[in-house]
Amino acid sequence: MTASRDREDLAGFFLRMRSRESVPVKLLEAVEAVPRRLFLPGVEGDLYADQSFPLPCGETTHSAGLALRVVNALKVQPDSRILEIGTGCGYTTALLAKLGARVTTLERYRTLHKAASQRLLDLGLTNVTAILEDGREGYAEGGPYDRVLVHGAFEELPRAFLEQMASPSILVCAIGDPAGRQMLTRNHKAGSRFETESLFLVRTQPLKEGVAQAL
Repeated sequence: MTASRDREDLAGFFLRMRSRESVPVKLLEAVEAVPRRLFLPGVEGDLYADQSFPLPCGETTHSAGLALRVVNALKVQPDSRILEIGTGCGYTTALLAKLGARVTTLERYRTLHKAASQRLLDLGLTNVTAILEDGREGYAEGGPYDRVLVHGAFEELPRAFLEQMASPSILVCAIGDPAGRQMLTRNHKAGSRFETESLFLVRTQPLKEGVAQAL
């Protein structure tokens, strides 16, 4: 019964998203191939509803709609080297892995890191490297990256991320007051040129420092 309900909810989700913005077929196929319930065990109701969902360690995860819009903003290519800051439950990571050649994802909470890593393995996504780190300074060891996605807000973009971007490349993150709403931005790097494009308003927490000691 749950599987049938999930299929109905997914169909409704696709209808809503197609009416709001243009979504590539490959991204829709990735959403269909990644079972959201695997990443939100124990959660009741419509997992594709326009709401965030609680995670362990006092964290939350994006709605499926926001996850899709954020991934769409990255314009991932099949050979993209991707850096993701904030693995969370691993759902967005799985979408990126379905689209990109190699994903490096960082998470500061051991509990979330361990659970997400196992889910990604269960899906057979061997093109993901999951690392226990806070990601505030990116992850230079795996760079340069063609695409960077940061699930966190900055008042201004840290230089460390710019230095880890290939050319050309795209970085998507939220810029603005950490205590309020921010603008999700798409930042393009091409040679010495760097351009920022405003996308839509979001409410995101700033990245926390260090690997969590207790969780």
